[in-house]
Amino acid sequence: MGSYARGSPGPYSDIDLVCFTDEDMGPLSGKGSHLIDGNLVVVSQVTPDQIETWFSQPEAAVEVIAGLRSGRPLIDRNATFASLQERAQAFEWDAAMQHKANAWASKQLVGWIEEVHKGLEGLRRGDIGRMLHARFGCSWGLSRVVCVQQGVLLSGDNALYEEVTHAVGSETTWARLCGAAFGIGSAGGPLTLRDQVIAGLNLYVATAQMLEEVLQPEDTPLIMETVKLIKTTLTTSEWNRLANF
Repeated sequence: MGSYARGSPGPYSDIDLVCFTDEDMGPLSGKGSHLIDGNLVVVSQVTPDQIETWFSQPEAAVEVIAGLRSGRPLIDRNATFASLQERAQAFEWDAAMQHKANAWASKQLVGWIEEVHKGLEGLRRGDIGRMLHARFGCSWGLSRVVCVQQGVLLSGDNALYEEVTHAVGSETTWARLCGAAFGIGSAGGPLTLRDQVIAGLNLYVATAQMLEEVLQPEDTPLIMETVKLIKTTLTTSEWNRLANF
């Protein structure tokens, strides 16, 4: 799987090997990371139950389906992988999967509220630890929320930022805030940790607004109160900083 399967490895790329086993086989003895002839080789094990989640759970499908489509079998007894790959090629993001994705994204937005509070308190105190927590949740966390809700089947685990911002629209406010939350580029110069946290908090607002119509009824009040808290807490000068993002 990964870059070696796609034919695009670099000198530091790891080699991802996946072993598909029966439920009753037990833990694979060679599972884990190995250095072989100077290469990092990562061996993982997958059982039939895990495979089913790839095709039924949106948060798993976005991470795995595209990789299955590009995977290359080394040993394929009984054409097991060929059958699995054919299933991946035929996979469609249907209405049922979208319904699950909407519900998952709604719950995740609730889950990242703690990082919003850490960000606001970190800004107030100048607390680096709190701001680092907030930066992670309001960049990687929110990007994955949108990835799943939008049904973006990632080509690899390094593609999250580029492929999600492309799906949303690279010139949108959401994509601009996402880049700033990650500390990527700015017409006003390098972004400080404080800048990135402010961008991430505003990314939470933009994400909640973008997904407002699909939020679950039980989640909406908490999410919208969080949006209100961000808007009322950040000062005018901090909002004006967005002009530089």
